Amino acid sequence: MARRYDSRTTIFSPEGRLYQVEYAMEAISHAGTALGILASDGIVLAAEKKVTSKLLEQTTSSEKLYVISDHIACAVAGITADANTLITYVRKQAQQYYSTYKEEIPAEQLVQTLCDLKQGYTQYGGLRPFGVSFLYAGYDRHHGFQLYQSDPSGNYSGWKATCIGANSNNAQSILKQDYKDEQISLADAKKLAVKVLSKTMDATTLGSDKMEFATLSLSPSGKVIFKVYNPEEIEALLKAEGLLQVKEEEK
Repeated sequence: MARRYDSRTTIFSPEGRLYQVEYAMEAISHAGTALGILASDGIVLAAEKKVTSKLLEQTTSSEKLYVISDHIACAVAGITADANTLITYVRKQAQQYYSTYKEEIPAEQLVQTLCDLKQGYTQYGGLRPFGVSFLYAGYDRHHGFQLYQSDPSGNYSGWKATCIGANSNNAQSILKQDYKDEQISLADAKKLAVKVLSKTMDATTLGSDKMEFATLSLSPSGKVIFKVYNPEEIEALLKAEGLLQVKEEEK
C-alpha cells in the first residue's frame, strides 16, 4: 500500500500518513546519537561522532555541534549537508533580526522560523523533506535557558532532556530514570550526558575521537558562553566518570 503513496510528499495515504516525511525521520534514526540536557545554570549538548575510516583526516571543527548566534547553539542528527543548508539560513535570520531590532532574537522565535521553512518542504511538489533533526540550546532574558527539539515535519517542542539519532529510545529511557524533576546543576548534567552516551553509543570504547561535547552557560558578568570541549577536556571528563578506555601501550 505504501508504494502507491510514497513518491510525493504532497499525497496522503488512506491512513493519513505522509510517507516521505516518515522516511526522512527514519534516516535520522541511523545517524549518530545527539542529546541535550537542561540544567539550572546551563545546557549540555553531546553527540556521537562516527568515524567511518581510520584513514579519514580528523578536522578540528565540530561535526555535529554548531553556533547559530551569540546566545543559541545546536546539535544535529541526520544528513549533514541538509543541516549545513538550514544552519546557514537560520544564521542569516538571526543576524537580520539583530540588524533590525538591535537585540538578539528570542530562542523560540528562531526555532519557529526554521521550522516554518522545514514545514514548507513537506507541502509543495518537487521538494523533499530535510533529513535532519535539531536540538537547540538557547538563552534569552525573557525565559532563561531553553532546550528545543525539531524534526523534518516542522514540529518542535521544548524539553528538559531529550535525545535524537540512533538508539534514541534507549537514551530517553535512561534520561527518564536518572533526570530529577527538580533542577539539576550543569556539573550533574554533564555526568548524566556522559553516562547516557556510554550506554547508547554503537562504539565499544569511549574516547575523545568518538564524541563531541559542549555547554551553554552564563559568565559572572551575564554573557552567554558556548564552550566546545577539546579532546583533552573530553578525556578528563570521561576519566572522572571512570569511562576512559586505557590504551594497550599504557597498560
